Amino acid sequence: MTDYERIKASCLQRRELWEDPDFPAVQPSVFYHQVPPFTFEWKRAKELHANPKFILDSSDTFDVVTGRLGDKWLLSCVGVLYLCKGLFYRVVPADQRIDSNYAGVFRFRLWWCGQWVEVLVDDRLPTVHGKLAFMHCSNSEQLWPALLEKAYAKMHGSYEALKYGNLLDGLADLTGGITESLNITDLTDAAALNNLMKTTSVVTAYRLPNAVTHSVKSIESGMNYRLYNMERIETIDGPVYLVRLARPLAPGDTHITHFILDHASWSSIPVHERERLTSTTKGFWMLYNDFTSMFSRVEMVHLDVETSKAEATLSDKQKWQVKSHQGRWKKGVTAGGCRNHVNLFHMNPQIQIVLSDPDTVIISLNQHSIMEPKVIGFSIYKIPKSLTETASPLFFKKTKSSINSQYTNSRQVSERCNLDAGAYLVIPTTFEPRQEANFSLRVYSIKQLKMRVLDFTPQMLKAAVLKAPPGVESTSFAQYESQFLQLADEHKTINAFELQELLERCLPNDYIKSCATIETCRQIVLSMEKDGSGRITLSDFKDLICSLKHWQVVFRAHAPEKMSVLRIERFRDILRDVGFVIPERALSLLVLKYMRKDGMLRFGDFVSAVVLLHRAFLAEVGFDMLMLG
Repeated sequence: MTDYERIKASCLQRRELWEDPDFPAVQPSVFYHQVPPFTFEWKRAKELHANPKFILDSSDTFDVVTGRLGDKWLLSCVGVLYLCKGLFYRVVPADQRIDSNYAGVFRFRLWWCGQWVEVLVDDRLPTVHGKLAFMHCSNSEQLWPALLEKAYAKMHGSYEALKYGNLLDGLADLTGGITESLNITDLTDAAALNNLMKTTSVVTAYRLPNAVTHSVKSIESGMNYRLYNMERIETIDGPVYLVRLARPLAPGDTHITHFILDHASWSSIPVHERERLTSTTKGFWMLYNDFTSMFSRVEMVHLDVETSKAEATLSDKQKWQVKSHQGRWKKGVTAGGCRNHVNLFHMNPQIQIVLSDPDTVIISLNQHSIMEPKVIGFSIYKIPKSLTETASPLFFKKTKSSINSQYTNSRQVSERCNLDAGAYLVIPTTFEPRQEANFSLRVYSIKQLKMRVLDFTPQMLKAAVLKAPPGVESTSFAQYESQFLQLADEHKTINAFELQELLERCLPNDYIKSCATIETCRQIVLSMEKDGSGRITLSDFKDLICSLKHWQVVFRAHAPEKMSVLRIERFRDILRDVGFVIPERALSLLVLKYMRKDGMLRFGDFVSAVVLLHRAFLAEVGFDMLMLG
């Protein structure tokens, strides 16, 4: 049973109307920062209309208006969705009623943070002077627009947040596709526009409100018109190209079959072709040249195979194939920032794609930081051959990227790429390093391609714990031996507590003594003891002292600031220098375990991590067990 079914059944049984605890009927749910010059009163469906309906299936009239919020971009999104009825009913389930089994709870489906989410809202809606304040129907008592807007506002945290939205994000959230925007001037010719409509993409045209093109009332600015298809018609003067487009009909609108500015070109089309074109019952025709002079941008949402199945008008189109990866930028692990940070850039996630044939692909990076968006983007590198593990820092220092997206704080950054056959690395990043956020990377292609996330295979390249060289007794170690024997038992062994005391006595300064914590000493003993006794021998202690001196040299080499601390971003590199190659999962666990609040690593933390890894590799335990070490 879904949450919706459970809540509805419970409310019907108790004869109560649901009140959403996650989006209450209070002022901050409407305007969080600003203080509007009016007071909101929340009313339910049956307080608003005498005979309210959730949706009228028989209506083709689109009487939705924005209200006081003025979020016309959302109105335009909903208008495009309304023209794609299969997609519309995926977002707005039509099996909901107000006149029967009414419990005050309604559900919608939105694409949110890389997945479809069912969003529940109650029907308490903000009103001013008894009228719906925001998006609503002007000529009918349908409530789906107001309730859909409330569900969308809930996901954003408030209605106020919708003032700052945009059509591309809205189309993505309402369809689950990836979006793309082109200036009309980017279209080289009619064939370029026709190619955009050959795939499972919902293509729309937008005219800027302040456009200096023809002032024609029939074409509404600030709204998106859906493009359905193009036709090439042969005339005595040569070929003429026409586009069929539409927007939902508002109350009082009359259907038009064609809209022409260039009457001479229209008249050149044979009469029988004009009659065929104007017999259309959906949309109207425009000459391609009129279209490019009237509209400002082409805005699209590309749909994968599964999503496009819901929309009948896309059934005969070329299907977009999709490969996707859900990832996270993590401080000290995968948050390396853009190419400006040359010593950290290699830390970012590395996604490899391999094309068997040349293809046009669309790559989209979505961040899931809705409330505090980061500046994001990605770079693409052509590589000579497929890789089996992460590319080295040197590769990125010596190799120039083939394609770079823009960097923006938008929810989504997309790039259309014409790629030759071969292997490529896609590197998604935040602009600044050390910024944490979840993200989705999706690659759309017409032809099949291979995609994998590169990572390291865990390896122990060499022994991290060094053996004391012969003759160490007669040199530097003699000063430690007597201290060891004072604390040792009759078997000449010590436990973790005795090791801590010994290190406190023997180690020369605070820099080295930082590894003399009881937690680190426990790790050392567990890693070095051989018989399950929890005790180490004098020989083990000699090996430890030699190893500590070596680890100190390595640590200082990676901490050039000479501050006795190490930036967490250098953790993986320093572990490699002492002998460990570890995958992202293991590094993430180690960073969680050892990183300090300032994003730094102390020498003692490093020592503890080394002996923990030493134990994990020798005992062949899973890396998830590291956190238990």
